[in-house]
Amino acid sequence: MHKVQNISIFLSEHLRCCRFWLLYMGSLVGQLALTPKNGHKIWEDPSFIKWRKRDAHVPMHCHESIEGSLKYWYERNKVSILVSKEAVWDDDAVLKAIDCAAYWVKNLPFVKSLSGDWKFFLAPNPTDAPEFYDSSFQDSTWNTIPVPSSWQMHGFDKPIYTNVVYPFPLTPPKVPEDNPTGCYRTYFFLPKEWEGEILVLGRRIFLHFEAVDSAFFTWVNGHPTGYSQDSRLPAEFEITDLCYPCGSDKKNCLAVQVMRWSDGSYLEDQDHWWLSGIHRDVLLLAKPKVCPVLPQVIIADYFFKSSLAEDFSSADIQVEVKIDKSEINTESSAESGNFFKISEDKFIENFTIEAEIFDSESWYIGNEHPNLQSTNVAHLELINSVDYYLGFMGYQLKGKLQMPKLWTAEHPNLYTLVVTLKDASGNIVDCESCQVGIRQISKAPKQLLVNGQPVKIRGVNRHEHHPRLGKTNLESCMVQDLVVMKQNNMNAVRNSHYPQHPRWYELCDLFGMYMIDEANIETHGFHLSSNVRHPTNEPIWAASMLDRVIGMVDRDKNHTCIISWSLGNESSYGPNHAALAGWIRGKDSTRVLHYEGGGARTSSTDIVCPMYMRVWDMVKIAQDQDELRPLILCEYSHSMGNSTGNIQEYWEAIDSTFGLQGGFIWEWVDQALLKESSDGAKHWAYGGDFGDIPNDLNFCLNGLVWPDRSPHPALHEVKFVYQPIKISLTEGIVKVTNTHFFSTTQDVAFHWVVHGDGSELGSGILSLPIIEPQKSYDMNWETGPWYDPWCTSDATESFLTITVKLLSSTRWAEAGHIVSSAQIELPVKQNIVPHVGVLAIIDSNQHALFTEVLDDSIEVGNSKHWGIKFNKQTGLIESWKVEVDGVLVMNKGIQPCFWRAPTDNDKGGDTESYLFKWKLAKLNNLSFVIESCTVVDVSNNLVKIAMTYRGIPNDADKNSSQSEACLFKVDLLYSIYGSGDVVLECNVKPNSDLPPLPRVGIEFHLDKSLDQIKWYGRGPFECYPDRKAAAHVGLYEQDVCSLHVPYIFPVECAGRTDVRWVTFQNKNGRGIYASTYGGSPPMQLNASYYGTAELERATHNEKLVKGEDIEVHLDHKHMGIGGDDSWSPCVHEKYLVPAVPYSFTVRLSPLIAPTTGQSIYRSQLQKK
Repeated sequence: MHKVQNISIFLSEHLRCCRFWLLYMGSLVGQLALTPKNGHKIWEDPSFIKWRKRDAHVPMHCHESIEGSLKYWYERNKVSILVSKEAVWDDDAVLKAIDCAAYWVKNLPFVKSLSGDWKFFLAPNPTDAPEFYDSSFQDSTWNTIPVPSSWQMHGFDKPIYTNVVYPFPLTPPKVPEDNPTGCYRTYFFLPKEWEGEILVLGRRIFLHFEAVDSAFFTWVNGHPTGYSQDSRLPAEFEITDLCYPCGSDKKNCLAVQVMRWSDGSYLEDQDHWWLSGIHRDVLLLAKPKVCPVLPQVIIADYFFKSSLAEDFSSADIQVEVKIDKSEINTESSAESGNFFKISEDKFIENFTIEAEIFDSESWYIGNEHPNLQSTNVAHLELINSVDYYLGFMGYQLKGKLQMPKLWTAEHPNLYTLVVTLKDASGNIVDCESCQVGIRQISKAPKQLLVNGQPVKIRGVNRHEHHPRLGKTNLESCMVQDLVVMKQNNMNAVRNSHYPQHPRWYELCDLFGMYMIDEANIETHGFHLSSNVRHPTNEPIWAASMLDRVIGMVDRDKNHTCIISWSLGNESSYGPNHAALAGWIRGKDSTRVLHYEGGGARTSSTDIVCPMYMRVWDMVKIAQDQDELRPLILCEYSHSMGNSTGNIQEYWEAIDSTFGLQGGFIWEWVDQALLKESSDGAKHWAYGGDFGDIPNDLNFCLNGLVWPDRSPHPALHEVKFVYQPIKISLTEGIVKVTNTHFFSTTQDVAFHWVVHGDGSELGSGILSLPIIEPQKSYDMNWETGPWYDPWCTSDATESFLTITVKLLSSTRWAEAGHIVSSAQIELPVKQNIVPHVGVLAIIDSNQHALFTEVLDDSIEVGNSKHWGIKFNKQTGLIESWKVEVDGVLVMNKGIQPCFWRAPTDNDKGGDTESYLFKWKLAKLNNLSFVIESCTVVDVSNNLVKIAMTYRGIPNDADKNSSQSEACLFKVDLLYSIYGSGDVVLECNVKPNSDLPPLPRVGIEFHLDKSLDQIKWYGRGPFECYPDRKAAAHVGLYEQDVCSLHVPYIFPVECAGRTDVRWVTFQNKNGRGIYASTYGGSPPMQLNASYYGTAELERATHNEKLVKGEDIEVHLDHKHMGIGGDDSWSPCVHEKYLVPAVPYSFTVRLSPLIAPTTGQSIYRSQLQKK
């Protein structure tokens, strides 16, 4: 025993002396290489991207045992919808981020989080930063900053938002002298529990940064430790010999210097906020050392692969394990021509590698305290497969799994892989684990296959974004993203445009999301300069680009959710991309490759993956017999503000065209940041709000959800077109189609309800046989349970609505969640002749009209019940009152309207944009001049008043006649009945040379007290002619305030489509009714305290000023909102409003409780 101890002491001292010398030399080299003041700016050298940085690898957990690893995943996988309810999006998130960092290392005894409050100083540039790395440096006057975080989110420097242009001069690889540099300091102790036992040298210590933006140096106890670039991937350094021993009362000093700009920034020109700092977690990893007479070895990396039998009845499993033997001296033992042979044999003599697969899914069935190790389903055998000539220090383990539970987005079945390294006595030296799934990604002509099926990609692009934290992540917020995505029928996500937080991948594995994992490479700004050579063509950038791809693949390679690797985004195409593609294909043959650059059809992509391609062009490619790759849109349906129109047209093509396989909407979330105003209030800010120059304003607001993940109205439309169970009625046949590829309908229930004229006629559960994946069930609609209620109803129009609900709760939704919903218009039983009904406010036969025509006004009314006053000079109603007490309902109106507050899509296209053409035609600057206002017919019960307007630009040439300057001629005919009903006939004649019109309709203003709105039409949420498929026809009720949609940048909003009738009432039930009349089709409704002019004026939602009344628009025609993109005119032709004559009729009636809008509407529909 003493002899062994003496050997141990001798070897330890010998190693200590050697390490001291290496430490001294490393420190000397580090000072020369890393010190910013030596004149060489390595952060401007593309050939110097890292120093002492360890090779990329999968996340390490440093387990102490197999049981410990299984317990870790047992707890870690207990994630459900409940976690999403803890998501925070305000200042509370700052502390939550630190709590999350601690939570993510819970039950990992040999992983320590260094996250918390660090000392911080922001220097103007690297050369002016203090020499703060030594332990003795006094930092008491410095500020503190939470780590992880972006320093701009804590009052240092400013965020910058740009889409394409770089926020600094394009002079690669140089960056500005004004280069804010964050200086960080913190202290840590190595836990005594990490101390080794007799004959054990303790543990090797690794310093692990999850991600730092954009380049950084680090020191431990004053010693240079390393340098790294790439703002979205880990950097890891061994610091064993730089730290005080485990259990020592001496604290270790960690110093980090982060540059905002580096040559790496040229590869990170993504469309998001430029933020800086240590924005992900910082960890200490402790790996074991063993007896000094044995080699020092640890598990350095491992790669899980599976190959399914043709009938999917079994899976061949392979795990490649890389062993770190950095402390073995192999030189003296090498044989000629076989350099590593003797040292490898020595390793095999002293160690074994094992791998086991455990059935994670079974842990949560039944027993509350399961025997985790009893769920072993496969043991892998070691195969000696070291490549001596290439020097790959790795081993392969192989095994077979019978009847595997396959992973798909529909059924995300997971297993736990545990890899152990044992010594000759069978003791565990090292243990690592991860979640794995068994699935197969393959290709067929024009198809991408998952487990042999051509799944449809119902996807979305997701940036990492938190309105308070910037790029820092919270568990609950990531879970909320996935919950909302899954609840809205999304099954795929593209990590735009960089590798994201490691936990995100674990959660996507768990929840079931197909993923494109994208390298942190985008050079979009180079497109703006033809005199600067592009990085993809330059050899000096090749190593940096390849390093980013290798780092992504080697970190994420075991995640089942990843079906495709991406070479980056909008970085053109050149030889460097070909090299990246070659490396990935050589490394991983189990996935496909994606890259849009160079036209989306280069040899470096296995998918035709265009962005914002028009539907008809997609179909052409799919029909091209020479193109054998599937087409999946990497970006489409640009959801900027009030957008996402036309998406149904995309999915009609995708669902019906072989070779089209889906796409990823741009994008998930509005990338606004919380900003405090001078009054202390918080609001969401976009580009330029922080004084950031250059900036791209609100182009960061393209989300389907607001920054706090509350849904935009457009998300309803996305859920509808993405829904997996589709229902239609064609030629009397109700067809129910299960478009799932792996799920039957056994887990859902079908519910039906039929409405007539807005009233429920009947409802119940629809009993259907179980429908297999990709199968349909047909039934004659007359045999359905809704037929009898329909037959016995006297409704003029009827709608059948079928909803599909979950029978049981899932990880992402509670029982009863609506998966799919469809509304079918049932056949019309009889024709209708509209007329002014008898259920008006009063009996017109008993109360005669009075009419008074003065020089400047016309008054019509019934002295006891209502009165209308017209201004003859303007043709407008000055007042409309009801009841004896004269309650004012309308204070201004009615006039023609052809203008709307421009949407972001209206503005896209420069001189080709709709807005440019509208303004060129002066549609935004019209006045309606009354040409005539005449009482043309008067009787005891009816008065008719005819008016003619001319729409003339306010800046029309004074020398021109009204007819020459006129853009619109509008004839209005009011028929006013003794009942108080008003039928308004409108005839519009626009100049034929005008561009497509924003709208054709009428505008009037109601008293602000009439804020209770009921309507029969599409709803309940905002909808427009090209975004209404999800909005069912029904009877809805809201107040005016809740109709408003608070887009961060105000635009036209709050529309409701296909409205038959609407009422506006005060709290006492008094108000006004409006409906279409005669042969006029349903109308577009808009009512708001924010008028069109105010929506156009304000630049932020919180800057909108409420008007003194309610502005109402009833439109006969309203142009679609578009959405194919936001930089070209993209409203589809059938949703345009051409400048041609239009005629339509509207009925208006005063309203007093208990009379309802529904009763008035039914009274005017006389059966033929």
